[in-house]
Amino acid sequence: MAQVLIRDVRKSYGPVEVLRGIDVEVENGEFVALVGPSGCGKSTLLRMIAGLEGISGGEVRIGGRVVNDIPPKQRDVAMVFQNYALYPHMTVAKNMGFSLKLAGKPRDEIDRRVAAAAEILDLSSLLDRLPRQLSGGQRQRVAMGRAIVRDPVVFLFDEPLSNLDAKLRVQMRAEIKALHQRLGTTTVYVTHDQVEAMTMADKIVVMKGGVVEQVGSPLELYDRPDNMFVAGFIGSPAMNFIKGRVANGQFTGECGLTAPETMENRADVVLGIRPEHLHLDPSGTEATVVVVEQTGAETLLLLDMNGQKLTHLGRDRLHIRPGEIVRVMPDTARLHLFDEQTGRRIGGAASA
Repeated sequence: MAQVLIRDVRKSYGPVEVLRGIDVEVENGEFVALVGPSGCGKSTLLRMIAGLEGISGGEVRIGGRVVNDIPPKQRDVAMVFQNYALYPHMTVAKNMGFSLKLAGKPRDEIDRRVAAAAEILDLSSLLDRLPRQLSGGQRQRVAMGRAIVRDPVVFLFDEPLSNLDAKLRVQMRAEIKALHQRLGTTTVYVTHDQVEAMTMADKIVVMKGGVVEQVGSPLELYDRPDNMFVAGFIGSPAMNFIKGRVANGQFTGECGLTAPETMENRADVVLGIRPEHLHLDPSGTEATVVVVEQTGAETLLLLDMNGQKLTHLGRDRLHIRPGEIVRVMPDTARLHLFDEQTGRRIGGAASA
């Protein structure tokens, strides 16, 4: 295990600055997820940690050692890629042990390490197969096994589940988390899927446009986002945002939704309400049901309130049809208030 420290890291391609002063601290044995939309710089940052991209400014430390100018093979890190990157003509065993062979390790040591990794990943019965004889999930486990046999101080994952179907992603999510809990190796994991980050990581780094928007535990980011971007990115379905003003201690939205709040009066604010915190209530504000999505365990309603689109997530089955009128009331203990101009959180807003 090793600590990874990223200090004021910058990356430019000519005049284009991709990373603009990134500060991230990954503690020994911690599982940290880098999340954000496409183009935010998360994969570039991961490749800089691995040594696959040069650093334009700042420094990266792994285990207390500055690695800016150290080649990838000397950084003692192992990377798992999105596309598996397996050698098609090699068996599972040879794929997993190839890096050790290149390093000149004895045959018996290679066999021992491969067997140990295969046992961890439930690949022992597949060691003689070729990649084309494996499912997507099995191939991804082989890619992980290739990283494990190297016994690195840091694991780096670059969107490893993107090519898998929904059911397999859920399964592999649990397997990667269980693997981390078993090995305790420091892990940096890149994903655009905030659900992956929420369910797997000890700490999440939310990025946008080459900067870090917020760092915290999954529940810290969910309960108290620093700004509207983080609030809208973390949580599924996404948070509802309603423009309005606070007068006499009560928020009134442009769409007519009201919510009592104990805060100072101010105009140009945005109220944030998570779909699961917008309840059906006979004393609430009227809205028209536009779409009903039944998943069995939950019901998702897309609502129209005087032109404002809102999402309600109910934990029960609701026998409601599009076109019906419902009344909704926000949970006043779980509201978020933001400045409309800056997007920053207003401290007086309630949190979960």
